[in-house]
Amino acid sequence: MITVYKNDELKLTLQTETVDGCWVNVIDPTPEEIVQLTWLGVSQDYLTYPLDLDERARTERENGELMIVLRIPYYQGEDEDVPYITIPLGIILNDRYIITICRRENDVIDEFASGRMKGLNTAKRYRFLLRLLLNTAHKYLTYLRRITKIVDVLEDQLQQSTRNKEVLELLKFQKSLTYFTTALKSNELMMERLQRMQLFKAYPDDEDLLEDVLTENQQAIEMTNIASNILSSMMDAFASIISNNLNSVMKLLAAITIVMSLPTMVFSFYGMNVDLPFQQNENTFLLTIGISFAISLLVLLLFYTRDWL
Repeated sequence: MITVYKNDELKLTLQTETVDGCWVNVIDPTPEEIVQLTWLGVSQDYLTYPLDLDERARTERENGELMIVLRIPYYQGEDEDVPYITIPLGIILNDRYIITICRRENDVIDEFASGRMKGLNTAKRYRFLLRLLLNTAHKYLTYLRRITKIVDVLEDQLQQSTRNKEVLELLKFQKSLTYFTTALKSNELMMERLQRMQLFKAYPDDEDLLEDVLTENQQAIEMTNIASNILSSMMDAFASIISNNLNSVMKLLAAITIVMSLPTMVFSFYGMNVDLPFQQNENTFLLTIGISFAISLLVLLLFYTRDWL
């Protein structure tokens, strides 16, 4: 799907065709749409690179065109094996317009297309690029906060758990943090390369915005590393807690089995066809119950004093 946007005096508006200073947004293009884009003078390789979901963050410059591949966060859903992953977003700049191309619809581009971004100007291509990089870093931080909240809920559930379900849920988010760490570091290298290319020296505001982008990306890297380390330690700790919880349950069941077997033993003795003490007494049944109760109580007291219950 190809969508063309351009700023008017008030807001971002849809266009029916490409014009100078526009933004061309491409989502999961068909082969016919890729051919259509090449008619605009865009290299076909630049259009196909970002469609590879394993493409790393990098930059290329050829024939006056700048191609940037950025790894952006993507939410797949809670039912997926990995709820949060990263996907490549291609950004192509030439003298006429800016093109973004991605295999899937995503929150980063949706925020720009919605018109909610204040001060967005499609004609200022480098400023648009920096805003896109900054919004990507913010989206990483937003998703990290979501993951932290979910992990906090799972932590409360794990304290009483004897199953592996919650640990497996934590493992899903551990994978997400691994994807985030790898993508953020590759984005950082790509941004540093952009900084060395001195594309943003023309306007001081652009240079300051690039510094903000690098700072936010570094903050996202640090937060991801912290969250990943905490989650790894938590998974190790809760694996031990689950084992201890299971041991406590088994210990309780073993104690109940022992206590319940003692009356059976006493009544088994008095069920033998041999002469037994007090068997002629009319209160033998009550005496047997009393002996069974006393023995069980003594064993319970022994277990309690030795902290076996």
